[in-house]
Amino acid sequence: MTDRDARSVNEGTRLDPWFDAYAARAHGLRSSEIRALFAVVSRPEVVSLAGGMPNIKDLPLDRLAQSAAELIRRDGTQAMQYGSGQGWEPLRERITEVMTYDGITANPDDVVVTTGSQQALDLVSELFLERGDVVLAEAPSYVGALGTFRAYEGDIVHIEMDDDGLVPDALEQTIKQVRASGRKIKFLYTIPNFHNPAGVTMSQERRAQVVEICRRERVLIVEDNPYGLLGFGADPLPALQSLNPEGVVYLGSFSKMFAPGFRIGWALAPHAVRDKLVLASESAILSPSMVGQMAIEDYLSNYDWYSQVKVYRGMYEERCQAMMKALEDYLPSCSWTKPDGGFYTWVTLPDGLDAKAMLPRAVTGLVAYVSGTAFYADGRGGDHMRLSFCYPTPQEIREGVRRLSRVISAEQELVEMFGTNVRARVSDDSVSAPAPDQR
Repeated sequence: MTDRDARSVNEGTRLDPWFDAYAARAHGLRSSEIRALFAVVSRPEVVSLAGGMPNIKDLPLDRLAQSAAELIRRDGTQAMQYGSGQGWEPLRERITEVMTYDGITANPDDVVVTTGSQQALDLVSELFLERGDVVLAEAPSYVGALGTFRAYEGDIVHIEMDDDGLVPDALEQTIKQVRASGRKIKFLYTIPNFHNPAGVTMSQERRAQVVEICRRERVLIVEDNPYGLLGFGADPLPALQSLNPEGVVYLGSFSKMFAPGFRIGWALAPHAVRDKLVLASESAILSPSMVGQMAIEDYLSNYDWYSQVKVYRGMYEERCQAMMKALEDYLPSCSWTKPDGGFYTWVTLPDGLDAKAMLPRAVTGLVAYVSGTAFYADGRGGDHMRLSFCYPTPQEIREGVRRLSRVISAEQELVEMFGTNVRARVSDDSVSAPAPDQR
């Protein structure tokens, strides 16, 4: 057999003939556990407590439709054209006004408009991470951020949290340990308000402590704040950025406070970092969508957007209360965080249960959640699950928790009878429709 024949046979046995052509970092890409659930949880008979989709049914859609039509008639040639790589200046000005609710005083020149805050995360990772560089992140942390850091070959080191958010002593100790091992820390990634997935908020006292530790240790902070305005009681606590503007890259988004379909977010960064973010963004997308930017600027300028945020707050608070009551009634063997804003609660399962192994049986029982394993880079999280209350109605939330309680009770009975190894024997990797009496 010739070398050419051998290559042909070898290539023919591969699922991907371009396997050898990929960059090394491409082999580290992983599918999101949340995205993998979408096909299943979209079935109408399944109550999904999994996704973080905002409920946009309360948006004034007729008014927005009229505004969009007028925008195209009046400014269509500009809206349909390329724009600035940094983002449209009138929108950047409005963004600085939005950030005043976080206690931030900013110059529009230091704002970079991005395709959702997810792109901002990608740009920051591209600028700062090389293979083996350390990112400090809360335990647990946002799955989309973990995936981005992995894609740029960063090494994620988790820092413990409690009900008041990131633990400053744990942050300080971790910084010392990482540096003692000879590794380089590039930044701390944190979600201080209504954390995804933990549902907790960093206390005001701890914000000052975290900022001071990072200032002293020369660790950049990447502050991700998509849920900040969605507190049930009041405006958010002062942003970390407001305590040290030169030491924080602040990420914001209109996806949760307005609508995700526009895919508009932003980064507020120290001036030198801002310049590099603009260059990286231009290389990736040339410029963010002018239609989306102009539509959001029109909304912020000509509509009482803050009153709309208050409507969202009331709606999400009602759903959170429904979740808390259902958990109290149906899952007394579990414990959970008690959010004062945002979309999520973090549930701790009884000893011996594994959220990831249990998920197929939960979907068979017509309820879905996200296993805690999605939110760790080090294999932890099987004893937790994230439950979302943002999208289902209060009635659906209660029914979903009721169904989940039946799954957990059945799992506990199996563990009590056969021990924790029963999961490996009874786990069903397929997600099939249940019999009628299981609905």
